Amino acid sequence: MDDAAVVAIVFLGLVFLTISMGVKLVPQGSKWVVQRLGKFHKTLGPGLNLIVPYMDQVSYRVTTKDIVLDIPSQEVITQDNVVIIANAVAYINIVAPERAVYGVEDYELAIRTLVQTSLRSIVGDMKLDDALTSRELIKARLKEAISDDISDWGITLKTVEIQDITPSGTMQNAMEEQAAAERQRRATVTRADGEKSAAILEAEGRLEASRRDAEAQVVLADASKAAITKVAEAIQDKELPVMYILGEKYVDAVRDMSTSDNAKTILLPADLPAAIRGMLGGK
Repeated sequence: MDDAAVVAIVFLGLVFLTISMGVKLVPQGSKWVVQRLGKFHKTLGPGLNLIVPYMDQVSYRVTTKDIVLDIPSQEVITQDNVVIIANAVAYINIVAPERAVYGVEDYELAIRTLVQTSLRSIVGDMKLDDALTSRELIKARLKEAISDDISDWGITLKTVEIQDITPSGTMQNAMEEQAAAERQRRATVTRADGEKSAAILEAEGRLEASRRDAEAQVVLADASKAAITKVAEAIQDKELPVMYILGEKYVDAVRDMSTSDNAKTILLPADLPAAIRGMLGGK
C-alpha cells in the first residue's frame, strides 16, 4: 500500500469521525447542554441535532422526566418543644436544563436541603397535635415555600408529600404511658359509676321493700281492727272480742314456736282465758 492510499484512508477516517462528532441523536425524555469553547451555547432537544465538531461539546445530559427525590428523615422540634421525626418526598421536573446545571452546583442536594430546612421551619411553628393531624396544611406551606426558589434553577416542583410524621422514641413511650393511664382512669370511673348505680338501686330496693312492709302492716292492722269490730258486733261484749283476737294470736305464736328448729320445751297455762284476761289487766 502506497503513501497516497494511507493518507486517503486517514482522511476518510477523520471525515467520518468529524461527521459523527457533529451529529447527535438525543433520546426522548432528555435534553443535552452544549458548550462551545467552554461557554454555554445551546440545548439539544430529542431527535437529530447537529453541532460544530471540535468546538462544541455535550457537557451535561439532563432528563426531562419527573424526578422523585427522597427527603431523608430528620428530627424536628415543635412549638411545644416535642421532638418528632419527619421525612418527605418531592416530585420535580427540569424545564430549563441550562439553569439547573449552571444555577446551582448540585440541584438534587440543594432541593433536599431546602425541603428539610423549610419543613423544620413550618413544623416548628406548630404544636404536636397540629403537626400530627395537619399533613395537607404542611404540604401546602412546604410547596409554597420552595417553589419560587427552585424555579430560579429552571426546575418546577410538581408536588411534595409528607411520608411520615411520628414522635421520637422517647415521646412515643411517654404517649403510650399517658394513653394507658387515661384508659385506667376511664376504667376506674366506669367501675365507680357502676358501683354507685348498684348502690342506688339496692337502696331504692330496700326503701321500696320497707314501704311495702309498712303498707302490709297497715293492711294487717286494718284487717285486725275490722275483725275485732265484727266479733264485737257479733257477741255484744266489750272484753270478749279482744280476748278472742289475743287468744288467736297466742295460739298462732305457740304453733310457730313449736315448729321452730330452736324449740325446746313450751309451757302452756292451764287456764288460757284467765291468762289472756291477765294480759288485759283484768282479774
